[in-house]
Amino acid sequence: MLAGMEPSIALFCSLLAFCLTPLASPPLALVLGVLYSLAFGQPAPARVRSAAKTLLQASVVGLGFGMSLRQVLHAGAQGFLYTAGSILFALTLGWILGRALKVGPTTSYLISVGTAICGGSAIAAVGPVVGADHDEMSVALGTVFLLNSVALLIFPPIGRSLGLSQTQFGLWAALAIHDTSSVVGAAVKYGAAALVVGTTVKLARALWIVPVCLAASLRRRSTAKVTYPWFILLFGLAAGAASALPALSSLWAALLSAAKIGLTVTLFLIGTGISRVTLSKVGPRPMAQGVALWLVVASVSLTLIRAGVIR
Repeated sequence: MLAGMEPSIALFCSLLAFCLTPLASPPLALVLGVLYSLAFGQPAPARVRSAAKTLLQASVVGLGFGMSLRQVLHAGAQGFLYTAGSILFALTLGWILGRALKVGPTTSYLISVGTAICGGSAIAAVGPVVGADHDEMSVALGTVFLLNSVALLIFPPIGRSLGLSQTQFGLWAALAIHDTSSVVGAAVKYGAAALVVGTTVKLARALWIVPVCLAASLRRRSTAKVTYPWFILLFGLAAGAASALPALSSLWAALLSAAKIGLTVTLFLIGTGISRVTLSKVGPRPMAQGVALWLVVASVSLTLIRAGVIR
């Protein structure tokens, strides 16, 4: 243990340091974070959440240095076109399931938005707009985080068992895994091409936070501020710089490597947010809605991808 520190904090720092090494991987980092949190709780929750958000955005931007701008634009254009339909499908199905399971309307809407767009980021953005209270936010975030963590662990082996190509897996991960962090983490494990497709399509999907927030604001006459995800633009600029200046390939490779390490650390920090308190707040009905909605979205998107309808 580190001298002068409480044992739990010393362990936290040791695990964090381990996530900086080549021995760690995104799924392993997430599992370590969850196990630590269940045993000791999350140290300085507000600071850890803030650090995880900032590090995730910086890591996503860094991943752009390893991608071709042409690939990014192609995947982004395709993803943006069919994302609208899939978001409408998820929101509609989520509303039906929420009513059937008698989940509170605000909680149900937040779970649906988190599944349809980009997990915790979408919930955090939409929550203030629809006037969600602390308990509603906690239940929705807890439900989505738990399913998101499961997806990161099981999607790569499922994809391999089904013989999905790199492109197919990237599309499936982007459409069916909740958070950007876990989409990227799963795609990293699957392959370089899957990473390009998964990251780009997921970021194109994340752009829908803005119109969804604006629509909810108009409906509820809310004055809450809508935040634009500017880091997505920086991701595109990073891909453009790497494509325009191939002579700096060694620099781009170093930045890409740092981004992948940053993603691993991010997932460890996110994992520490799944605590016993979080689990206790997620009731059976919201969880049932989240699981049912996720399974349908994942199954339908996988079927359409394998049939060549989405490609």
